[in-house]
Amino acid sequence: QVQLVESGGGLVQAGGSLRLSCAASGRPLSSMGWFRQAPGKEREFVAGILQSGDLTAYADSVKGRFTISRDSAKNTVTLQMNSLKPEDTATYYCVEYIDHGTWGTPGSWGQGTQVTVSS
Repeated sequence: QVQLVESGGGLVQAGGSLRLSCAASGRPLSSMGWFRQAPGKEREFVAGILQSGDLTAYADSVKGRFTISRDSAKNTVTLQMNSLKPEDTATYYCVEYIDHGTWGTPGSWGQGTQVTVSS
């Protein structure tokens, strides 16, 4: 019903910044979020934002460094990542939530974009 396409990943040195974007097609977005997965590790919740845009949530590991935002008119979601650390290296996935549930249970996933942070 909806397709999610991530962009903006790349290689950056520790302390640098990257801006990830998620573009949706098919219908207006519901509550949205970002997950990430590093090699050999499970996927983990990074950040989420309600459909209304007035409430956000962050994993403790990125709080204060990452900012999630949305532009309902353009049907996009953005993750601004500052003060990047090598441990932020992972594939980042855009997700959409179809029910209230919890931030850890999204309904749709994008294909992912690679973020690599060198020391």
